[in-house]
Amino acid sequence: MAFVTVDAPPRTTPADAVPENTVGDGPVASRTRGRIATGHALLAILALLSIFPVYWMFATAFRRPDDTLSSSPIPWPPSVENFRYVWDTIPMASMLTNTFAMAAVMAASQLVVAILAAYAFARWNFFGKQVLFLLFVGSWLVPFQVTMIPNYLLISQMGLLDTVAGVVIPNLCSAFGVLLLRQHMEAFPTELLDASVMDGQSSWATLWKVVIPNMKPALAALGIMLFISAWNEYLWPTLILRKSDALVQVGIRSFLGAEGDNWGAVMAASGLACLPIFLIYLFLQRYVVDAFVRSGLK
Repeated sequence: MAFVTVDAPPRTTPADAVPENTVGDGPVASRTRGRIATGHALLAILALLSIFPVYWMFATAFRRPDDTLSSSPIPWPPSVENFRYVWDTIPMASMLTNTFAMAAVMAASQLVVAILAAYAFARWNFFGKQVLFLLFVGSWLVPFQVTMIPNYLLISQMGLLDTVAGVVIPNLCSAFGVLLLRQHMEAFPTELLDASVMDGQSSWATLWKVVIPNMKPALAALGIMLFISAWNEYLWPTLILRKSDALVQVGIRSFLGAEGDNWGAVMAASGLACLPIFLIYLFLQRYVVDAFVRSGLK
């Protein structure tokens, strides 16, 4: 019997080993860290430039009426006199309530229509599907000024001038919402949908029991965007509403014209109009981040 001797592999000495603390300390890693630091610095500068107008609005609002035109970056001593004046001069509470109700109804209706339309476009094949989808997209590309006069005549014939319903009805559908949710639903795993059908669930039950629970981040992000868009509507409510105290956007514009150069009070009114948006985003920002990072599926 012959024996074959196999030499053992050479053992790595401590001198040949690469120290762990030197990994990632080379020139490439240094350049990478430099690019990351530069990118963060650039983003910080852009963030400050974006936030500064909002900060200046609140800084002007918290100045004393005699110091409204002061160029000091910090309102000192701070005062709430402008907020008290706005609250006593115009019906700010009722305007905020009406605007919140209008934006909530508009955003909710647009979200429901977008869910149903996107589910139909993503799930089923039917005659004229592509043409109908192109019409949705085309309606999104049409400028508002083109449809403004026909919508105004329609609302006038319906007897809805000077009503919040006249503001809401022409905006019950959002082509942007349909387009966004269709992309999410097309990426939804078909295995889950087929399993739901095999369990005896109808298409309606599958939508609300399987699809919607797994798309909460995307729906929350879209709902926030639709609510903000509805809250910021100005031109259409101005055409429909004759009362200057119906919605906060129209009320602030009338208040600006009446007060002239009382910029402290105008900034206070604008700050109060921004607070609901800030609070909504503060509590729901996690869903917005999840929607863009995870594309809607957990």
